[in-house]
Amino acid sequence: MSEHGWGPNGPNGRGRAEAEEPGDTVWRLRSRGCWQEAAELLRPAAEQDPTTALARAELLIEQCLFTAAQWTQAEQALRLAEAVVTSTEQRAAASCARGFLAYVASVLGPRDRLDEAQAALGRTSALLPPDAPGRPLLDFRRGLVAENLLRDRSAAWIAYRRAHDGAGERGDELLRSYTWRHLAALALARGDRGNAREGFDASLRLREQLGFTVGVAPALAALAEVSEPAEAARLRAEAARLVHALGGVPVWLARQLGTARAPGPPPDGRSTREPRGTIS
Repeated sequence: MSEHGWGPNGPNGRGRAEAEEPGDTVWRLRSRGCWQEAAELLRPAAEQDPTTALARAELLIEQCLFTAAQWTQAEQALRLAEAVVTSTEQRAAASCARGFLAYVASVLGPRDRLDEAQAALGRTSALLPPDAPGRPLLDFRRGLVAENLLRDRSAAWIAYRRAHDGAGERGDELLRSYTWRHLAALALARGDRGNAREGFDASLRLREQLGFTVGVAPALAALAEVSEPAEAARLRAEAARLVHALGGVPVWLARQLGTARAPGPPPDGRSTREPRGTIS
């Protein structure tokens, strides 16, 4: 399973059949920020199939990350996945998703769930052998907690580096687009603009190649931070255009770029505080 759920090549992220597969449709919807529609396609099978249930939960957690809303729906999908998993690997994946949801809620949601995030990711680590396919994603999510909740950049760098190398070995280019971006952000924080630009550029290139449209705007905005003024203005304008075209997501980037719509009532506990740092 690719980063944050169903990847560009189906549930296992490896290869694409010549005929159209359900995973292809799910990926296209997900990549355009249509998480509700993608989750609905998976809903019938999710009640019986643990892999589909986990993929659906990851989709809806990703929706929370980009919209800072729909927390209850993500929680319900994750509880279903937790109820139907049977193998150790599936239990680890559910625990990893639980930790990620707690992380996202801590950064964007109604309350701090740091302890829950750490406990869930710790359980995941205990369940997974060192060479398990789920290790790179776990390492990445531990890096997020270290960077944005614990404010420990050294621990975050180590976790992101492990995730980056593991994603490269397994061919998970979507996860690698995230690790490139976070390693670049840490490089920029220590004043290394050359490595920061290399990482931000690689992240943007991967997301464009994969067609991960909803992730392109954050990559453009990140690259703008290490670009000359004229290029930075162009990149931010393109990011703002994409955010507007996608209905104002990611919401945190929309606020940073000044393209946010007038806020309405939170549907189920959306945070109004601004996130700090690179949150995804």
